[in-house]
Amino acid sequence: MIDIALIRHRRKVLRQHFDVVRQFEELEESCVPSYVHGNGAAAAISWWRLAAAARLYQKHAPGCAMLDFGAGTGEIHHLMHPKPVVYDFIEGNAILAGALTAFIPAAKIKILEEMEAGSYDAILALDSLEHNNDVAGLTASLFAALKPGGLFILSGPTENWLYRLGRRLAGFSGHYHTTTIADIEGHFRRHARLVDLASVPMPGLTLFRVSAWRKI
Repeated sequence: MIDIALIRHRRKVLRQHFDVVRQFEELEESCVPSYVHGNGAAAAISWWRLAAAARLYQKHAPGCAMLDFGAGTGEIHHLMHPKPVVYDFIEGNAILAGALTAFIPAAKIKILEEMEAGSYDAILALDSLEHNNDVAGLTASLFAALKPGGLFILSGPTENWLYRLGRRLAGFSGHYHTTTIADIEGHFRRHARLVDLASVPMPGLTLFRVSAWRKI
């Protein structure tokens, strides 16, 4: 069940921390403008996707040592129950990384190139891999940081006509994605098997695919 009260609280916190209008250029590629969007439907879909990822975590890897790649402000952490015993993150945007560490003091920022193999029980990549040019190489590096049998939770937009229409209606006109979730999932099949899948908001009207993969 989605915790509406918690989401309302987090929207309030984000609005207080950021001036989204003034900082829009710095935040545009993140999910922050969507999380606090004045259009209720646009905001709801963003949080729905996040809640779907939190449910996969709770079902398949609760209370684990986790790495959040492209973590943004770490909103997923607030929806997780139980909390990960370790919550490390990678975030290249200094504004977002600073906000995350302010919101979650125990979180530690990491550099992928410096990680030891098999460091984590679970890895998240929520709406982040599609922003990168070398998805194959990045995927391989992330899976190397995952323990054998570890869980990888992936989310990405379908880029279909409905998703593109929704972005236009929400006022987002930029093109930040270099690949599609279907292509990314193709790379994942080289390293893992699919164990669970959620379609947001629903099959047939899918804007985001949220999936869980077990490393092989």
